[in-house]
Formats: sequence, C-alpha cells, structure tokens
Amino acid sequence: MGSEMLMFLALLSGAGIVAGLTAGLFGVGGGFVVVPALLAVFPFLTDQTDHLMLVAVGTSLATIVVSSACAMTAHARRGAVDFQLLRDWSLWLLVGVGGGLLVASLVDGSELILVFAIGVLLYSVYFLFPDAFQRFKGKLAMPVGPGRALLASALGGFSSLLGIGGGTATVLTMVLCNRPVHQAVATASGVGVLIAIPGAIGFMLLGLGTENLPRGSIGYINVPALLAVAACSLVTAPIGARLAHRLDERQLKRAFGVYLVLVAMAMYAKA
Repeated sequence: MGSEMLMFLALLSGAGIVAGLTAGLFGVGGGFVVVPALLAVFPFLTDQTDHLMLVAVGTSLATIVVSSACAMTAHARRGAVDFQLLRDWSLWLLVGVGGGLLVASLVDGSELILVFAIGVLLYSVYFLFPDAFQRFKGKLAMPVGPGRALLASALGGFSSLLGIGGGTATVLTMVLCNRPVHQAVATASGVGVLIAIPGAIGFMLLGLGTENLPRGSIGYINVPALLAVAACSLVTAPIGARLAHRLDERQLKRAFGVYLVLVAMAMYAKA
C-alpha cells in the first residue's frame, strides 16, 4: 500500500508541475493535464469506478483555483490582466457553472468521460492550427450585452463539465478582438479562478454522502490529490508565466495540440 501511495503522489506531482506550466504559458487552468492523470491513478485507491470521473473533474477544478490564481498574480505584476473584463464576465460565468453542475448531477461517469473527450478534441483545433484564426484577428469586437452573456455562460458551463478553467476560449476571443496575446493569457487565468471556485464548491457538495470514493475525498474533491497537484503547480505557474513572454508561442501551441489529440483518443477509448 505504501508503494502505491508513493506512485500516486509521484504521478500527481508530475501532473501538478505540467499543470502549473500550462496555466502560466497558455492561460489554461491545467485541467487538460490533471483530469486524465487523476483518472489514471484513482483506480489504485478504490474499487469504485462509477464516480471517478466526477472526482477527477471536481479535484481538477479545485487545483485550478491555485494554479490560475498563482498565474494571474504573476501576470498582474506585469500589468497584463484586464480586471474590467473579469468583472463584466463574472456573473455570467457563475450562471454557466451552475448549469454545468446541474448537467454533471444528471449524467453518469462514462457519459462525462465522453463529453471530456469531445471537448478536448474541439479545443485541440485551436492549438494545432493557430494560424487558421488569424484571418479574423482585429475584425471582431469584444461581445457585450446578450452576446457577452451567452459566451460567458457557455464558457462557464462547458468548462465546469470538463474540469478546466476556460482559458483557451478566453484567449481566442480576446486575440480575435485585437487584444494583445499576453493580456489575453493573463486575463484567461483570472477567468479560470472565477470558474474554478464555484465549480469546486459545487462538486464538493454534489458528492457529499457518496460512498467508496478514493481515500481522502470530501465530496467529489480528493484532498491528497489536490494538495499534491496544487503544491507543484504553485511553484511552476509563475515559471510558465515568465516563459510565455519568451518562447515561440506557435510551436508551444502545436505541441500542446498534439497532446490534446492523444488525450481525446485515450478518453474516448475509456468511455
């Protein structure tokens, strides 16, 4: 049992390192890394399989609170975060998260895995073909009114179902609306915080009273996994934020896009 726990912590620490880096680099919350990692290691801790995807998503959202907040703080020191956008989107993000939690309470684990696989595959398009969106750059304006409400609500709902921070959609929207990419990445970290806090609380409450969850779980949040991933991402998120201002953005996106395709295939097979 001791060796299994050590392997569990080692894998989660590795996931936390990568999650923190991706949070800082791309403004994403790290859920694309954390959810598959948790789903791979949780079976070692319990015989229960029906609720593991819910625990993975809930725990991922809890880790995003840490990684995105850390990344946002690092970006804010450079004056790159658009706090007005965060205020304008906050209510609608919360509405969307509420909808996502409602859906999560109605579907089973395999259906949620399938949703994750489809969502990851859709997101991979942005990373694999970043130039395809350049033709629209500067031709759009940031959505207001009903458009803002629809976009932010959909973003909050979809992200809470996938256990991600919604950074990719936020970055894409801001860049297409002629915002600087560094400001987009920085602000996306803030969006991740706004999605992850209510999402994590919701998944914790949804899972209260559920039996045979991985050891150390409070509702659908696994505390040992949260601590291991959060501790590592807390260190690496600022590093990712610094690297975002130095490295070739296009090559990084394509490499991450390939990873997302592989994750989507693996999750689809698991579903």
